[in-house]
Amino acid sequence: MESSEFRSFRKKLNKTQKQMAQLLGKSVKAIHSYEQGWRTIPPDVERQMLLLLSRLYEQDNKRKPCWTVNKCPPERKAQCPAWEFKAGRECWFISGTICAGKACKTWEEKLKVCRNCEVLIPLLESVSR
Repeated sequence: MESSEFRSFRKKLNKTQKQMAQLLGKSVKAIHSYEQGWRTIPPDVERQMLLLLSRLYEQDNKRKPCWTVNKCPPERKAQCPAWEFKAGRECWFISGTICAGKACKTWEEKLKVCRNCEVLIPLLESVSR
């Protein structure tokens, strides 16, 4: 996540830097540093920001679950934690999902796949408006 995206997401959540710091369990200085690009935004912060945004926009979106969007066969669904926990709209949040035929090893690797997926793209686009 880039600093400008972080700042944009915070504003969409209608939070001050202080409120965002409390919400994420970080210092105000850390939030300021993320927005200025002085610090890399850690995976746990990025993940939580996306989750908060998804909850905010869930009411407006009638998004389809990932297994429908990606036309997953039954054998892939059986191995996937998104199917197991019925989290097809938040599959990008769950580690170990079987995207692109295999589970990604890191959050960074996973999010590269997810940012090109029709499950996460509508959420990111709704935030960009």
